[in-house]
Amino acid sequence: MIDFNVPPITGKESAYIAQAFANKKICGDGPFTKKCHRFLQEKTGAAAVYLTTSGTSALEMAAILSGIGPGDEVILPSYTFCSTADAFVARGARLVFVDIRPDTMNIDETKIEAAITDRTKVIAVVHYAGVACEMDTILDIARRHGLKVVEDAAQAVGSYYKGKALGTVGDFGCFSFHETKNYSMGEGGALLLPTLEKRDEAEICREKGTDRSRFFRGQVDKYTWVDYGSSYLPSDINAAYLLAQLEMFDEIFEDRMRTWHTYDEALKPLREAGLIETQVIPEGCTHNAHMYYIKARDLAERTALIQHLKDRGILAVFHYIPLHSSPAGLKFGRFSGEDVYTTRESDRLLRLPLYYRIAPEDTARVIEGVLSFYSR
Repeated sequence: MIDFNVPPITGKESAYIAQAFANKKICGDGPFTKKCHRFLQEKTGAAAVYLTTSGTSALEMAAILSGIGPGDEVILPSYTFCSTADAFVARGARLVFVDIRPDTMNIDETKIEAAITDRTKVIAVVHYAGVACEMDTILDIARRHGLKVVEDAAQAVGSYYKGKALGTVGDFGCFSFHETKNYSMGEGGALLLPTLEKRDEAEICREKGTDRSRFFRGQVDKYTWVDYGSSYLPSDINAAYLLAQLEMFDEIFEDRMRTWHTYDEALKPLREAGLIETQVIPEGCTHNAHMYYIKARDLAERTALIQHLKDRGILAVFHYIPLHSSPAGLKFGRFSGEDVYTTRESDRLLRLPLYYRIAPEDTARVIEGVLSFYSR
């Protein structure tokens, strides 16, 4: 069976984890965590980066730092993972879902303004498949209405919008290092701050509500509980695992990109014949080969294609069920405007196997499987 995903492993992970034990510092913010912070800060240009226990934790911190409270509204796409919504629901917010663009599967920036009310506080954008939303338009809307922009960049580590790293374009950026992502620490994430304006608040929030970070910098003579917070620090063991991959950032990126381009070139005839649709990368967007997806004609065709590939030992999967149609989505939110594309496009999308060091012969088998389905 060709797996859909295999977590990345570089070979250095075990040695770094052993070193973390030898350091006798395995809790949060140890030496490996600090090295990851520095690497990500330099790579993205963020003013500050903080590893978290998950991408969900990073989103929760962003919701807290955005000042979300009961009754506030958050605009977001329905086509996303539930973590995007959960982070704001936990603060008592109401969700306002808007439709997506069929070309990128990202939030439709032209539908946002009509969804704004006097209770709106945040626009949460999701850079699906590591491809940027139309951020200039979204930031303009946010500025004119006094709203915060939270970037769910869980899939977008290493992606850019007009030369700027995703996660640093809005007010808060959130990465994921889950095992399904390009770079992994098993479970984990990071919060990115584009400026230092919210640094102290972020550190307090991440350190269980204490000013512990200020104490270690010598800014206070003792630390104490000063505000709401939680334990969002991952173990230094997790950070050691992640650092092994960050040190091979470019190699992992290039390996995945080769596979992405192999799929794209091989499936071009199907695209040109109108049998499938494939990813669109808008001008000004630099993606990270997080995934390669195709779109079948409809749900029935996609279901048949999944089975066709499975019969040949290939695991291909669909993605999100739109949140607005889920039990929790109905409970915590509403859809603004008309669902023209969200449900229809989600029913068509199929993700092909793509991971670091996928064997070329396996990629060829996947391609042959798709081509043989459409040659029937």
